[in-house]
Amino acid sequence: MNVLGKVFVVTGAAGGIGREVVLELLHKGAKVVGIDIDKKGLNETCNEATEICSRFSLLKVDITNEETVMNLPKEIMAKYGQIDGVINIAGIIQKMVDVDSISLDFVHKVMDVNFYGTLHMVKAFLPILKERDEAMIVNVCSMGGFLPVPLQTIYGASKAAVKILTEGLQTELRTTHVHVMNVMPGGVSTNIMDKIGVDSNQLKQSKLAQNYKMLTPEQAAKRIVKNIGRNRKRLVLGTDAKFMDMLYRFSPRLASYTISKMLNFEDYV
Repeated sequence: MNVLGKVFVVTGAAGGIGREVVLELLHKGAKVVGIDIDKKGLNETCNEATEICSRFSLLKVDITNEETVMNLPKEIMAKYGQIDGVINIAGIIQKMVDVDSISLDFVHKVMDVNFYGTLHMVKAFLPILKERDEAMIVNVCSMGGFLPVPLQTIYGASKAAVKILTEGLQTELRTTHVHVMNVMPGGVSTNIMDKIGVDSNQLKQSKLAQNYKMLTPEQAAKRIVKNIGRNRKRLVLGTDAKFMDMLYRFSPRLASYTISKMLNFEDYV
């Protein structure tokens, strides 16, 4: 898909990979509707795109609210007259604790944002996307969606659900013009951990970060947008994710042991 002139809806647009995907799409000539619950962050994204902000609309939306999300397509169609792609990036991580220590309330929050938020967006926009001559759904999963990461079990479970949802959609939509891409980043230098009270510097000082250079959000965004143009189905981002993907296919047990050692996860307990 050539993104020039296309209309994309991007969740998680207030920062991190989401913000950079918005900016990259705008620079490539697309029109973008940025969605996030963080209005301040959305405004900051708009400020970074001052020269091309005329093609950027921002909407403060809680993607866990089914009714609100279901009303979005009508609102966006009224302004742009078309919707060509949905890119689901919004997500939250958990604190570095085991399953026994995490509250059920927070478990539900992680699942609501990461899985149900993604599902709400897919259900809301899919009928319109199926009417286009060419359309795209991009779901950003995680290395934690195919590899169990210690003390991130709930986060991993939510992303594994997104992974299977995405792969199921690829099969169900194979005879349509809707392309579906599953993106699985490894370590990306965003502030996602800081937002929940975990010092992200601990991760950056781990053996994993020392052996595999973390991607910047800008690098991740450029690769995502580039591969939208190629209609890729599966995109593994970062040398760490690529290595763990290969190792997990060879030996899940060895991969789990390796990621545990490289993350020094005992430091978080």
